[in-house]
Amino acid sequence: MYSVGDTRLSDAIILLPLRHLVESNSLTESEPLNRTQQYAREWGVVVEDIFETDSSVIAFGSRNNQPVVLKVIKQPGDEWHSGEILQAFASHGVVRVYEQTPGAVLMERLRPGNSLVEMSIGGKDEEATDILADVIQRMSSLASPKSGSQSSKAPKTVQDWGQGFERYIGTGDDQIPMELVEAGHDMFSHLCASQRWPRLLHGDLQHYNVLFDSSRGWVAIDPKGVIGELEYEIGAVLRNPGERPEFFLASATIERRLKQFSNKLNLDVERMLRWSFAQAVLSAIWEIEDGFAVDETNSSLRLAKAIQPMLGVDIA
Repeated sequence: MYSVGDTRLSDAIILLPLRHLVESNSLTESEPLNRTQQYAREWGVVVEDIFETDSSVIAFGSRNNQPVVLKVIKQPGDEWHSGEILQAFASHGVVRVYEQTPGAVLMERLRPGNSLVEMSIGGKDEEATDILADVIQRMSSLASPKSGSQSSKAPKTVQDWGQGFERYIGTGDDQIPMELVEAGHDMFSHLCASQRWPRLLHGDLQHYNVLFDSSRGWVAIDPKGVIGELEYEIGAVLRNPGERPEFFLASATIERRLKQFSNKLNLDVERMLRWSFAQAVLSAIWEIEDGFAVDETNSSLRLAKAIQPMLGVDIA
């Protein structure tokens, strides 16, 4: 649908808006910013606006008069190969990719680009859950259940991600009750060993990562990419939106969401619930690895403890 073509814009014209915005926003010259300039030049992007997040530089602009977004990841990590992961989904339920390389991706611009968060916290979580199920269904409609696993750098598996339990146990840290860690680890390991039809998953599919476009409808952005069964994908949904933990922690919300996913996607409720419990513990571990303090008020740990009685898991 879209190709670079023969751009006749000079490097100076392409980069002038970027330099102006760097100055006006007081962004300092940096390696990610230099890479943003490089990819804007190579991919023929006229940059109109730019901002920084903790993990990336994001530039809004146009190419051949078509609105685009250029995202440059600052350091190798979860999203370093997000462009390749998006490309593997071939626009099925995800934002369309025009160019990609490790650490950078040029995408279509979604307008108006609002997320599902407002719908969910605004009293329409049932509708938001249906939309998430629809996005998952479109993403899982590819012919091969392991699409992306033969890419230049195959995505990690859920087994790989589960190594976080062992890393945490090895540190001797006690921010998370060890009984909870061991229960999560045991459940995660059993689920990994008994998976059915592993495939390429988004890996962080939740309300903040599904945006609305007036032409394409609701589509997913910012995948991490992981190989696992479809039931695994639901764990991130149950931990969100973060603005209203008291809502997603309610057993009625958990049960209703799982029922919707089961009905629409023919997923196993028990496995979704077990994955969600183990992932909630693992999510808290990842927060600690990222340098954050975790205690009993942590929303992921609270979700794990809310799920325990639903599973019959007895943790002191």
